[in-house]
Amino acid sequence: MVSNGQISAAQEVLDSQIQPSSIDLRLGGVAYRVQASFLRGRATTLQTKVNELVDSTIDLTQSDPPLLEPSAVYFIPLLERLNLPNGVQGIANPKSTTGRLDVFTRLITEHGDQFDRVPKGYQGLLYAEVSSRTFPIRVKAGMKLNQLRFVRGESLDPIRNGDLRQLAKRQNLVYDSRGRPTMERVGEGVELTVDLEGDDRSTIVAYKARHSPRAIDLDKVNHYDPFDFWEEIPRPRRGHIILEPGGFYLLASKERVSIPLDYAGEMVAHDPSMGEFRVHYAGFFDPGFGYGSKKGQISGTKAVLEVRAYEMPILLEDSDVVGRLHYYPMAGTPDKVYGTAIGSSYQEQGLALSKQFKRSASTEGATLGPVPAPPPPALVG
Repeated sequence: MVSNGQISAAQEVLDSQIQPSSIDLRLGGVAYRVQASFLRGRATTLQTKVNELVDSTIDLTQSDPPLLEPSAVYFIPLLERLNLPNGVQGIANPKSTTGRLDVFTRLITEHGDQFDRVPKGYQGLLYAEVSSRTFPIRVKAGMKLNQLRFVRGESLDPIRNGDLRQLAKRQNLVYDSRGRPTMERVGEGVELTVDLEGDDRSTIVAYKARHSPRAIDLDKVNHYDPFDFWEEIPRPRRGHIILEPGGFYLLASKERVSIPLDYAGEMVAHDPSMGEFRVHYAGFFDPGFGYGSKKGQISGTKAVLEVRAYEMPILLEDSDVVGRLHYYPMAGTPDKVYGTAIGSSYQEQGLALSKQFKRSASTEGATLGPVPAPPPPALVG
């Protein structure tokens, strides 16, 4: 698609942008701080809408650009543009690191009527709406916050029920906490439950974001002390925690999931029947996640769940169903798969923070430092 001009950019498209089943999209050189997010529609151009709402402009080509402030909304043109054939459409997701930092990112097309969707045959520029919900962040031109995958054909439906169960039997899609294949949660998709027990390595079952005035520079890796930005939540004595309204949490699934090489996965972002909270901003799993380069190499990987409660406190108990993983067939087996060989950050993860934080035993389940005081009763039951 790059070589035939269906994907192009103001700067050369780099090989490092091409992931197993998607392409990373890069921020352009300017960010517009706007007064509010806005609904997509066909009546006006994006530029007209932005001109009406813009408060200030940030030059992202500077070596030290101004911060993106928490809860503010920014509109950023991307470097990539598309010239799609009539039978191909696009679906976007935030990258995993973006979601784990509580940065809300949505793809926008000119004259589109849906976020994170590129219509068939689209020809034009791409834009990102970016809002960091917790931390001040610094981004620069060329950084990659979201990814775009392409679908050929009419159906966007995942495989379900009998077909999914057959795939699970052949490929071992789900493993229990001891690494044993299981079919217990396979049906409409793979149901994922929350782990509030921990394991032999650690009793830390969640991290809650602190509202820290310190900024996070997204191009720094293994740099920040996690304790400055995150509060540990140990295994609750009564098997539940209470999600505070507006709080952002990182948790892990009990199940270990596996994505075969000729499939990709997506977490259902929100199901109203599950309660007033959102699970997993990123939601996309590449071929090879929890699988490796061949069957049996890895016995599944936990899904890290990015969870935000909305207007009311939510009681979350151990083994509650918090999401559903859907599987989609690839057009073919990719030349490279998810894993350390291509620089993937979260293969065989435990309860892992984003890559900006210092990698030590802390990010894989041990404590962040000196054991803090017990959380208040309002948080831990």
